[in-house]
Amino acid sequence: MKRAVFLDRDGVLNQAIIRDNKPYAPITIQELIINPEAYSALSKLKKLGFLLIGVTNQPDVPRGKAQRQDVELINQTLLQALPLDAIHVCYHDDEDDCACRKPKPGLIHQAAHDYSIDLSSSFMIGDRWKDIEAGKAACCQSIWLKNNYAEPQPKTMDFTAEGLMNAVEWIINKE
Repeated sequence: MKRAVFLDRDGVLNQAIIRDNKPYAPITIQELIINPEAYSALSKLKKLGFLLIGVTNQPDVPRGKAQRQDVELINQTLLQALPLDAIHVCYHDDEDDCACRKPKPGLIHQAAHDYSIDLSSSFMIGDRWKDIEAGKAACCQSIWLKNNYAEPQPKTMDFTAEGLMNAVEWIINKE
């Protein structure tokens, strides 16, 4: 069984677009700004043998605010620029009540099945409460990237990080 670090996309791998203190996903490649810490942070995890898998909700596609091909282009750009193994995407909205939309753990469970991942020795890094809840529901240790978003904060997490590199250092220190 392999170990993995699951990473939310928007707000973790790339910068979220903040409007009225709320985070939004980039909807075009022109809006994509990769987190400046991402390459070096993920490289450290890769050297330790972790699989690195992005897990992202993209409800703007069914809402008609983004095009699926733009989301896939953003994902391909991240896969080329960063040492990621995969990005798993949920293209559903809340009312679809699917198993893959965070805070449900379906994306994580699917990746665990596809890559033979031991979830109990894996981690989830996210910047929103839904990320942390999905990680917890999948039995991963969950790390919240502290933010000032105007939305609920997660209730329980294993660590609160000041940034992606801080989260990675916490994982490394647990080794």
